[in-house]
Amino acid sequence: MAYTFNGATILAPVTITSNQPIYETDTVSLSKQRASQGAQRWELSFTTVTTENTEADMLVGMITGLATSATMVMPQIPSAAKGNTASVSLVISVAAAAGLSAVTVVSDGVIKKGSFIKFSNHDKLYMVTADVAAGTAPVSIYPSLRTAVAITDTLQTGTSAVLSYYRDIDTTQGLSFADGIISSVGTISLVEAI
Repeated sequence: MAYTFNGATILAPVTITSNQPIYETDTVSLSKQRASQGAQRWELSFTTVTTENTEADMLVGMITGLATSATMVMPQIPSAAKGNTASVSLVISVAAAAGLSAVTVVSDGVIKKGSFIKFSNHDKLYMVTADVAAGTAPVSIYPSLRTAVAITDTLQTGTSAVLSYYRDIDTTQGLSFADGIISSVGTISLVEAI
């Protein structure tokens, strides 16, 4: 599946990074201690191919809306996308409390490890950490749930796994032209809006 940003096709390589601050210290006895507050966000970096039909949208998109979040379909790793057979919206069969790392769903197909998912009441994206079979099955996720999931919510996969993001303001730029024909906005960096 081809993924797009402001109408332009995203090119490989796409970098997807998990930013989860972990603090480390050495004790007097030289053992290591690590701690995390559980905060995590996804960060993406990629380039696009701009055409005559998309260059105006890209230019406008790169210089406006820096203070607001936007959305796009989260790019899935190819091996997970090819192996997924589940519907894009699945029923939650058991409520799950914030802080848990698994949610039980009724799945009509397979969800592959490495797939990005979203719950209908969350602004956060999660990654599946083990393959999920069809039927009533637990879905192991990373990171743990930020907020509770109710049985009235749904698990969203594939094109329904939508990333809410802010553009990284440290890399914002305009549009570059080469020979008056090809245009590029350079590397685009996004951070999950949570």
